[in-house]
Amino acid sequence: MVETPVREYASQHEAMSELPLITQSAEVTEVVKMDEDRRSEVTAALNRWLEDAGLDEQYGPVSGPADWDGLGERLVDAGEAALARRVATLTDRYERPKPMLVRARFGPDIDFLAGQYVGLAYNGTPRAYSIANSPTEDELEICVRRVPGGKLSPQVCDDLTVGETVTVRGPYGELVLQDRSPRDMVFLATGTGVAPFKGMIDYIFETDRDRFEGEERDVWLFLGTAWLDDLPYYEAFRALQREHDNFHFVPCLSREPILSDWDGESDYVQHALLKHTDAATVTAPLGDRLERWLRRKPDSSVEARLDPTDVDVYACGINAMVYSLVKAVERLGVPSERIESEGFG
Repeated sequence: MVETPVREYASQHEAMSELPLITQSAEVTEVVKMDEDRRSEVTAALNRWLEDAGLDEQYGPVSGPADWDGLGERLVDAGEAALARRVATLTDRYERPKPMLVRARFGPDIDFLAGQYVGLAYNGTPRAYSIANSPTEDELEICVRRVPGGKLSPQVCDDLTVGETVTVRGPYGELVLQDRSPRDMVFLATGTGVAPFKGMIDYIFETDRDRFEGEERDVWLFLGTAWLDDLPYYEAFRALQREHDNFHFVPCLSREPILSDWDGESDYVQHALLKHTDAATVTAPLGDRLERWLRRKPDSSVEARLDPTDVDVYACGINAMVYSLVKAVERLGVPSERIESEGFG
């Protein structure tokens, strides 16, 4: 089997200052914080766990930051290692800075293809960000997740405001839509890796690219994050799903069941993909582990199933995850020439 290459653009961050300058400046027209402050929700969940374990009098009630300090270590010392591991997950969520996820719009006069990226410089610091909107729009939108210790993302999340000026270079990138075909389209992403796909999917439906010679093509999006409010454009994708019967949105939230009554997918994206695949169309040997996922019933409400022999696949996200996604779709029998992928980080 020929391995599909995954384009990585981490090095493009380093080379950003050398890229040709297309636009000197652009005014920021919108900044929206996308995640929520869920500390009260997290604290309530922790107190329920302590009560269920009969440890509420000894370790609770937990209310403020001081109550969280060293709680995991004390639980380990008390022989509650399993509960301590769950508490560590909540602690990470409780202590993380806010906002973690921001979208911003600005108005340079740049022509671009759906899926491309630009170099953005703010306060003299350049980084590469995928364009998250359709080329039919006049502005550019980016989606930024805070990277602790990052060179630019903390500034964007904390300081960027409407009316400020940023420098834009580009557009660049080869992760673009393939030529029209009768095949369905499958988009696989984790976190802000969905940004280029947001622009692609909007463009597909705006320009009727979901149809080929009068026949409707299914458009799938599998998007993985930890928490519901970490999922970029959740409501926009849900609205698109209500509007188009051939758009199948499968969010995969690995930690959300801890905090809410989330009953959708909580497995990794590649496993959710297997669960939504028509097993009768898979002829390649998968091995026992992948075969088990193929036979499992999906947790989402999507009733459609995909045929891996009749799809074009796009994957984007953290490098290691993209490699896993690409390997999974190759094992399903998707030809390498029908797989477009890009990794970062």
